[in-house]
Amino acid sequence: MPRRALPLAKKIFSGFESYIRSFQTYTRLAPQYFRERNWAAMQLNHKQRLRLYKDLLFQLVIEFNDMLGEDADNRQIWLLIRQEYQAMIADRPDVELAETFFNSVIRKAFPGMSIDEELMYVMEGYQICEWHENSHLVHSYPSQMGLEAIIRKILNDFDPGVPFLNKEEDVQFLIQSVKEVILTRYNPGPETRTEILKSVFYRNKAAYLIGRTYLGHKWMPFIIPMLHGEKGVFVDTLIFDRNIMSHLFSFTRSYFMVDIEVPSQIVGFLSSVISHKKTHELYNAIGFNKHGKTLFYRDYLYHLQSSTDQFVVAPGVKGMVMTVFTLPSFDVVFKIIKDHFEPPKNMTRQEVREKYKLVSLHDRVGRMADTHEFEYFHIPLERISEELMRELRNTANSLLKIENNQLVIKHLYTERKMRPLNLYLEGCSKEKGWAVVEDYGRAIMQLAQANIFPGDMMTKNFGLTRQNRVIFYDYDEIEFLTDMNFRIKPKPETYEQIYASEPWYDIAKNDVFPEDFKRWMIGRPDLKDHFLDYHHKLFDPAQWQKIQTKIRNGELLHAFPYPDEIRFRPLEKV
Repeated sequence: MPRRALPLAKKIFSGFESYIRSFQTYTRLAPQYFRERNWAAMQLNHKQRLRLYKDLLFQLVIEFNDMLGEDADNRQIWLLIRQEYQAMIADRPDVELAETFFNSVIRKAFPGMSIDEELMYVMEGYQICEWHENSHLVHSYPSQMGLEAIIRKILNDFDPGVPFLNKEEDVQFLIQSVKEVILTRYNPGPETRTEILKSVFYRNKAAYLIGRTYLGHKWMPFIIPMLHGEKGVFVDTLIFDRNIMSHLFSFTRSYFMVDIEVPSQIVGFLSSVISHKKTHELYNAIGFNKHGKTLFYRDYLYHLQSSTDQFVVAPGVKGMVMTVFTLPSFDVVFKIIKDHFEPPKNMTRQEVREKYKLVSLHDRVGRMADTHEFEYFHIPLERISEELMRELRNTANSLLKIENNQLVIKHLYTERKMRPLNLYLEGCSKEKGWAVVEDYGRAIMQLAQANIFPGDMMTKNFGLTRQNRVIFYDYDEIEFLTDMNFRIKPKPETYEQIYASEPWYDIAKNDVFPEDFKRWMIGRPDLKDHFLDYHHKLFDPAQWQKIQTKIRNGELLHAFPYPDEIRFRPLEKV
């Protein structure tokens, strides 16, 4: 048996190496596509990288099961395989990713198995993400160089490989920003220095430089977004606001394409820049969402050990497709697809899963929540409230089983907890309500620009982040915008048409009448009038058709993850 363990461990290790090589191949195409302004290829490349993990894992598990044969459920050989595998990965700079890959193989080889800390890297795996000072992973600029020389060197070190629009103007914009925001409050000293990660963060049409400056006895983070317009590359702004930085790395954004030598070190640097982001969120942001899922699960287990509250039905209007519950002390909701859907919902459980898969592969433009998908998720029985257990039994009983005092849920999604928009609007002030309904409309139009039509746009299907940003989180009715037919509603002309109990005109499945949105999008009268006025284009079919035309013509509509008012050249297009 020990002789069999080594080739099996090598098989897993070879699969992991193949994944990392392919991941890096896709990632390293991002600078090229940025230079070429090949935005369609950038998006396709991102989707291909997202599919990579599951595609490689699926094939590996098939081969692995063939090699194991009758020993597939032999616990002793798995212990030996892990021992051999551990020796192979111990000195790798991405050891934590290798551990997660091993977990994935076991979980796919043994669907439904319980978490086994002896066989898997559950709690004791590598999880140190401390930043090493004076790392070779950063460009370092001492204050003695002088502000202007530092900024010029930063832009030269970036070197996009194509001409700048106006590099001298970029230099002056950056100098002025630093003077206004930083040097009015702090005086640089001999200890002052600036560090910028050599790895550039690419997403959609932008490249981001992530840095920090030691000043006033503390590190001050900043981000420099670079865009490539028709006339050349330019610095779009300089971001010091930590809330905006946090939004750049939000769970509502697509993952960055960033060439990474030591993932834990990059995460360590990012933690010093965006200090309130959890480690699993940062791994998600740089594309290692499977390891982010591992770290999230560890957080979940730690939280169970340190808390006593019970899981309960989530507040808000109950969905027709999903049963949603939460642990009040944990910043997450858990979503299960129901066994049966009441009319007018007409779809299967697999169709709902496909909608969630669509979102996972699509550009979320800061308006759709990222999810983690779990199979055979365990919750201690004593932590489940009676009301929740009744709800689960009534709505999703086929996905439940009880094993060793644990409720095992065969399939669920986890998602960041947000305040349901409909509940917020019921009790907020008029002033706050106006701001939120404005963002509600912006969210819908930004989704449209990303070729997403939400389908059911009622406020109960949207939530608010901590920064009061409106996010869409109910995906069972989403469609590609280009598949929809936006129409003007025919006007009745006869008595029979006026008083018809049902529409007297033909309606196809994909027909949409935007003027009907006015009836149900906002309920509160003191908010509704403002919303209808502020977002009057939402109700015009021509506006939706205009966006469709741009998408069909291959135009990628860039959604800026920061306010227009902080852009250096707000009229410059990309």
